Amino acid sequence: MLKDYAIFALKSFKSRKLRTFLTMLGIFVGIAAVVSLVSLGQGLQKAITEQFESLGTNKLMVMPKGGFYGMGSSVVLDKDDLKVIKNARGIRNAGGFVTKVASVEFGNERKYSWISGLPQDDSKRVISDISSFKIDKGRDLKKGDSYKAVVGYLLTTGDFFDKKVRIGDKLIVENKKFEVIGVIAPIGNPQDDSQLLVTMDDAVELFGGKEEYAMIMAEVIEGSEPSVVAESLKRTLRRHRGLKEGEEDFSIQTFEEMLESFSNVFLIVQAVLIGIAAISLLVGGIGIMNTMYTSVFQRTNEIGIMKAIGARNSDILKIFLIEAGFLGMVGGAVGILIGFLIGKTVEIIASQSGLEMFKASFPWYLILGSLMFSFIVGCIAGGFPARQASKLKPVDALRYE
Repeated sequence: MLKDYAIFALKSFKSRKLRTFLTMLGIFVGIAAVVSLVSLGQGLQKAITEQFESLGTNKLMVMPKGGFYGMGSSVVLDKDDLKVIKNARGIRNAGGFVTKVASVEFGNERKYSWISGLPQDDSKRVISDISSFKIDKGRDLKKGDSYKAVVGYLLTTGDFFDKKVRIGDKLIVENKKFEVIGVIAPIGNPQDDSQLLVTMDDAVELFGGKEEYAMIMAEVIEGSEPSVVAESLKRTLRRHRGLKEGEEDFSIQTFEEMLESFSNVFLIVQAVLIGIAAISLLVGGIGIMNTMYTSVFQRTNEIGIMKAIGARNSDILKIFLIEAGFLGMVGGAVGILIGFLIGKTVEIIASQSGLEMFKASFPWYLILGSLMFSFIVGCIAGGFPARQASKLKPVDALRYE
């Protein structure tokens, strides 16, 4: 019986092609927006989660409170703080780095980029692991290097300076000449992929002669719980800096906390975006309702004939509900396809722009959920017209012209 209802609905669509297309247009837009936005959000969240997992969860980050990377903050983390952290219970190794925005000249161009100074002792590994610094071409910085720099790959592609930077070229950083000796492999965002890495000694000289860390990164001893070590380290640093509980001028974050924060932000952003896209679905639902009312109006005689030959109210109700549901589902299927194409297009454009982390993800529950949701929207929108059609009296329907 359901098969007959479905065939009946499809014949109705075929006889009213333009009206059917216009009715489904709102569903196209709404579902396409939901699928493309959620897929990009899911892909970005997946990429960040994978990056955190690849780095390991046994890492801590100590930062001054206020400002960004220590900039704009009056709080300073120095060598004494680093020494305390290195010797704290549960810490295997720790290293600090300095970073600031500085002018960089190449050829006739002058731009601004992040310049980071890294230590060249055994603590460098901790910073490189967390920051995903890997050498793609040339060599890495080493102890004894002076006025040497490793650059982000965007400088070598012509996406930062008009002219491509090559190994052996000279860059003028804050009026100091640096030789390029290596290129960092792509990290995934323009800020990291256009930075310069220099030795700690050179960075200290560039930035005023003080070794003040933007961040101290620490590695937890294997088998220790990072959150427990973080609480212990917080107490140790409070004692060292002469602070009371609740008055800390520093913050300590574990990777679990950062990942949880990212997830919460993504959920809020996605909820807002889906809410905006739902407005299109509401418009689509109103379109379906309007179309179904028109269909009932135009097919009044047809309904009278069906009732005269034995169709029950429930049969008429099912016919129009299935027709409305099909309008929603077909619109949803086309919307999913459009959303897929939009998501993949954004992914390709982002990849070509150096934003490797923007990747669209299409889990099965997103596809199935979107399809079911569009079907339900159609059924709900068609509910009132279907009920009206089912309650028509055969005599009145047959008399209608």
